[in-house]
Amino acid sequence: MKPDKIDALYFSDVNEPISLDRRDFLKKLGGGIIVVFCLGKLSLLDGWGQNSSNDALNFNAYIRVKEDGSINCYTGKIEMGQGIVTSLAQVVADELSVPINLIDMVMGDTELCPYDAGTWGSLTTRFADPVLRAAAAEAREILIDLAATKLGVSEANLKLDNGVIYEAENPSNKATYAELTKGKKIVKTLEKKPDIKRASEFKLIGKPIISTDAIAKVTGTAMYSGDIKLPGIVYATVVRPKIVGSKKLTVDASQLEGFSGVQLVNEGDLVAVVHSDPEISLKASKKVKVSWDAPEQKMNNETIFNYLEENIKDSDIFQEEGSLEVGKQHSKSILKAQYKDGYKAHAPMETHSATCYFEDNKLTIWTSSQTPFGTQDQLARALEIPKENVHVKQIFLGGGFGGKIYNQQAIEAALIAKSCKKPVQLVWSRREEFMYDKFRPAAVMNVTSGVDENGKLNLWEFDIYCAGTRGTKLFYDVENNRTRMFNERDIHPFGTGAWRAPGNNSTTFARESHIDVTAFEAGIDPLEFRLKNLKSENMIAALKLGAEKFGWNRTKKEGHGFGIALGEDAGTSVVMMAEVHVDKETGIVTPIKVVCSQDMGQVVNPHGATLQTEGGITMGLGYALYEDIEFNGGLVKSRNFSNYTITKFSNTPEIECVFMDKMDSKPQGGGEPAIICVGGAIANAVFDACGARVTRMPITPERVLKALNKE
Repeated sequence: MKPDKIDALYFSDVNEPISLDRRDFLKKLGGGIIVVFCLGKLSLLDGWGQNSSNDALNFNAYIRVKEDGSINCYTGKIEMGQGIVTSLAQVVADELSVPINLIDMVMGDTELCPYDAGTWGSLTTRFADPVLRAAAAEAREILIDLAATKLGVSEANLKLDNGVIYEAENPSNKATYAELTKGKKIVKTLEKKPDIKRASEFKLIGKPIISTDAIAKVTGTAMYSGDIKLPGIVYATVVRPKIVGSKKLTVDASQLEGFSGVQLVNEGDLVAVVHSDPEISLKASKKVKVSWDAPEQKMNNETIFNYLEENIKDSDIFQEEGSLEVGKQHSKSILKAQYKDGYKAHAPMETHSATCYFEDNKLTIWTSSQTPFGTQDQLARALEIPKENVHVKQIFLGGGFGGKIYNQQAIEAALIAKSCKKPVQLVWSRREEFMYDKFRPAAVMNVTSGVDENGKLNLWEFDIYCAGTRGTKLFYDVENNRTRMFNERDIHPFGTGAWRAPGNNSTTFARESHIDVTAFEAGIDPLEFRLKNLKSENMIAALKLGAEKFGWNRTKKEGHGFGIALGEDAGTSVVMMAEVHVDKETGIVTPIKVVCSQDMGQVVNPHGATLQTEGGITMGLGYALYEDIEFNGGLVKSRNFSNYTITKFSNTPEIECVFMDKMDSKPQGGGEPAIICVGGAIANAVFDACGARVTRMPITPERVLKALNKE
């Protein structure tokens, strides 16, 4: 069967270029040197060209060396805390031999930047970074050519440093980038592989650099969509049903008469109250009585797993090799188990928000979105206005994790603004965030493995319900294997969608738990068992590095256990080792230490990569140990952090991050890979500590005690 539409969107590697008339493009820009290019999976560093003509430019990003010598990089990608505002600037600055503070990243503004499908999947560094470097190198070559003419020397005799090109034997014969670009307007399309710097020439790439937006965020000057203040602004509160998917029947707003200055918006299924004071808006909304037609759904957070298995019958084979029957015949032991994982919320610190206004039938909006151009399309359709009449402005995001792809809050704010004819700000409450966020799907994984008397895997059968196949291509050497995906549209009681490394958290938990089960049955150490059965050289190297850093063979204290999990995501090989303590009386699991070893190719900014890894591990501890959406049909009972626990500082273990040294290779994803292994590493460490094999996440004290009682 076909994957869900939004899943297909999320997993797409291609950011389609736009075709723009060269003359129209030039009219929008001032002087300088402009190199246009496409951020796609067909990297120019692999020799791919764009085949543009003189009359049209096909691109979705560009670099401009301005007449004052500063450099702008325009891309539809957005910054949401993952650090690309720094790492992308870092590679541009290095190729152009300028300080990083001369690079201004202009991101996600639909009037200033060319189209981009969205920021997701740890794709930006993998596919944008190499092409950005190529474009910067192209701009550098243009500057050198201009300098050679201006200074009257050959290009071979020129050197670059700090935005200045000078004659090697006569440094006083020099020209700044500003002098070279003054009065020029040169537009080039990147069509071939330019000479880019090698690792030995890097001055910025590979160096730890604190985020360029860190000071703004620490001092509070960074602006988020909920920080925008406009003259005459009103604050909106949407009247919500209790049950997801309910349709409006009737509205009684008679009690609003007691509130001065309150305005009611009643459009389709949208009912909202606006006022110049957000507190009054909230109080007034509680006086609006709406009757709803609520859908009937019988599943809850305990029965959902059986419901999925019983109601999804169609499947697609993702990977198949050899024969499962032959694998069973050649195996001394055959082990079967089922692994479960419940719904998870994104729970970003910044809830969904939007601020917008209309002027001359044009909407201007600041909104927390990972997909500004998708938002523009959605708003144009919802408002029935031309797309060019919607301007989505650049703004900081307070975390996305896949949850800010869908943009419901932007549509609501725009419809309210159109109705009340005033500037509007809509900030979802935490309760709204839990109710209308797209949850990570609940998932079921059925696994069968077979191992011979020598500890060699001969059989791997992996059936996946609702988690997808991201990261499930086998890096273990199993001759007889089959991986199937079971999925069905609209099977869940509420909206589900992308959640940091979609599905890979659930399937890695199942795979790595079962690998440990199989190693235990074979009587082999989990580390040795993996080394014996791995076929990926990258994974083997990362595993050995991780084991060395963790100290796998060190002595364990009483009640402590060690666990391993391996995974692949966004081109990166991940190894995670965890130490936990388990209290057998209470079942409480306390994480003590986590070591994460990764082969992510070239590490552009070790500081940023470390922060992303630490963030992924911390967030991963939440889904592994604490986070679980409680619901009954469409009634979401988890409404705030009082009954949906995320990782606290007091529960955060010692974390160590280490990266393979591959500075001359291509960069791979860094924002999502680390999170996928947390559940498996913790589950395996719990078993090592106390013998409790917990097969459902989160690994709560109750589930640990239940598993212990089975022994």
